[in-house]
Amino acid sequence: MGFSCGIVGLPNVGKSTLFNSLSSAKAEAANFPFCTIEPNVGVVTVPDPRLDALAKIYGPHKVSPTTIRFVDIAGLVKGASKGEGLGNQFLSHIREVDAIAHVVRCFTDENVTHVEGRVDPVADVATIGTELCLKDLDTVQKRLDRARKQSKGGDAVEKLAVTVCEKLAPHLDAGKPARSCPFEDDKERAIVRDMQLLTDKPTFYVANVDEGSLANLGDNPHYQALAALAKEEGAPIVPICASLEEQIAELEPVDRPEFLASVGLSEPGLNQVIRVGYQMLGLITYLTAGETECRAWTIQKGWTAPQAAGVIHTDFERGFIKAEVIWWEDLVTLGSEAKCREAGKLRVEGRDYVVRDGDVMHFRFNV
Repeated sequence: MGFSCGIVGLPNVGKSTLFNSLSSAKAEAANFPFCTIEPNVGVVTVPDPRLDALAKIYGPHKVSPTTIRFVDIAGLVKGASKGEGLGNQFLSHIREVDAIAHVVRCFTDENVTHVEGRVDPVADVATIGTELCLKDLDTVQKRLDRARKQSKGGDAVEKLAVTVCEKLAPHLDAGKPARSCPFEDDKERAIVRDMQLLTDKPTFYVANVDEGSLANLGDNPHYQALAALAKEEGAPIVPICASLEEQIAELEPVDRPEFLASVGLSEPGLNQVIRVGYQMLGLITYLTAGETECRAWTIQKGWTAPQAAGVIHTDFERGFIKAEVIWWEDLVTLGSEAKCREAGKLRVEGRDYVVRDGDVMHFRFNV
C-alpha cells in the first residue's frame, strides 16, 4: 500500500542513528549536518505479538509480518523555507510522506555538537515548525489569490476556498500547524487536503534521551519539556535512546533479550516507534492463518470486509461472498478454528462488516 512515515529533525539529533537501527539500509551517520542528502527509505517489519501467537498454534511453513516505510529526511535548518541549506529539497521530501516522526534531542553531550549551540527541545520543535508553517503559508497565499480571482464568477468551491484560506493564513502566521486549525466540515477539510500542507500531516515526537534517563524520565528536564508540548498538541511521544537502539539492532536476534534485560527494557524502543508510526498513518492489521502461512495484512481503519479482501487479491473483492471472522484472542485461547466454531466464536460477516484491528479472517469469493 506504500504508506510512509518521514523522520525529521534538526541536524545531529539522532535521526540517522534511529533510521539505521530501524532499517538495514545503513545511512551515513556522522557528526555534521547534511550527511543524509537523498532521503533513505527503509522498509520495516511491524512487530506483532498476535502473529507470533497464531504461528505457535499453526506451525506454518511461513510467517509474514506486515511492513511500513520510514524515510530518513536530511536535517532541516533555520531558513529552509527560503531555500537555506538544502531547504527546498527537504521540504519536497516531507511533502511526499504520509506522517511525520519528529526526532528531538533530549540529551546533553559535549561531544555531539548542536546546530544552535544549545539543547532546548521546545525551541528545536519551534525552529522546524516555523519553517514548515512558512512554507505552508506560501502555499495558502497562492491558493487564496487563485480562489479570489475564480470566485468572482460565483464558483461555490472557490468561495469556500477563500473562507478556508483566510482562516488558515493567520493560524499559520502565528506558527501554529494546519492540523490544529478547526474546520467546519468535510468540504472545508477537502480544500485543506488538496493543498497537501506540510503541517497538516499527522505528527508524533521521538524524544532521543541518554541511556540513564530511560528508567527515570521524570529526572530529565528536556524530556519533560517536550512531553508537556506534545500533550498540549495532543501528539504521541516515544522516548528512546538512539545510540542504545543502534547497539540492539546490531546484535543477533538470539542475543537481544539478554541485552534488553540488562538495560531494563522489555523490548526495543524502536518497536514503539514503528507501532505509533503505523497508527499515525491510520493503519490497522488483520490476520490470515493456516498451516501454509500465517500473515498480517495492512488496511486502513474503517475499511469493510470486501476492501480488506481486495488487499490479498482484487478477485477477492470483486467476487466477495462473505468473511469468516474470529477475534485473535479467542483463537489463541481456544487453540483451533473448530473449537471457536463450537464455542460460537466464529462469525460470518457480509460486505458491510467493518474490519477490526486483530480480526483473523477467511474470505469466501466467487469470480
